[in-house]
Formats: sequence, C-alpha cells, structure tokens
Amino acid sequence: MNLTHIGRVHSHLTTRTSAPHQAHEGAVHASLEIRPAYIQALDGLKAGMDIWVITWLHQADRNKLKTHPRNNPHSHLQGVFSTRSPDRPNPIGLHRTKILSITDHWIRVESLEAIDGTPIIDIKPVLEQEV
Repeated sequence: MNLTHIGRVHSHLTTRTSAPHQAHEGAVHASLEIRPAYIQALDGLKAGMDIWVITWLHQADRNKLKTHPRNNPHSHLQGVFSTRSPDRPNPIGLHRTKILSITDHWIRVESLEAIDGTPIIDIKPVLEQEV
C-alpha cells in the first residue's frame, strides 16, 4: 500500500498538547497547502463547502493498542479502535471542516484540530443525505 501526501496543514497549533481533541473544542482556522502536482484536483471545490480532510497523524504512537479515552487516567482503558485517539496502528485523521476560501494552491478552512505540518492524504466533499 502506498500513500502519497497531497499537501500539508499550516496552523497556529504547533504541538499535540496545544491542539484540542475535537474541532468543536476550540480548533483554529487553518490553511491547507496543496502540492503543485495536485492543484487540478481542487477544481469544483468552493468557499462555503463542507469537506472531509484526511490526514496522516505523523506524531502518533503507532504501537499503542489501548488508551484512556481523552487521556484521562481515571477513565477505563479501551482499545484504540473504540476511541478517537491519534495513537493507533494507522494514524489516519478524519476532520470535517468548511472551506473559507481557495487561492491558487491554498485552501483556508474553519476549525481544524490538526497541528502545523500534518500531512494531508485526501480531501472529500461532505455529502448530506437527502430527506
């Protein structure tokens, strides 16, 4: 299996300890820098769209199989697959956010909890289920 990063996150969040666990817990606006080879893939994205940003959580502990949810030592130890912990065998981050603007190879987004330098492996539109 080969993954190619298509860009990187640029954010004021620079350490794991400074980043909120979830976007709604105080995440900041961020910029997604897309590599030149993938700029054409941005066609069709527009400001105001909700997107999924899929990242590779490069500072994760890939050997961790159990964790205390939300790093609370008083909570019951659980398998990482039942949590949103970044520490897991394949540390893929899934972030729902809204596009604020797109300029050249930059996408400005709302509330992203990924730290500065996080590799982006994909972007997908959010598809809402019709009622």
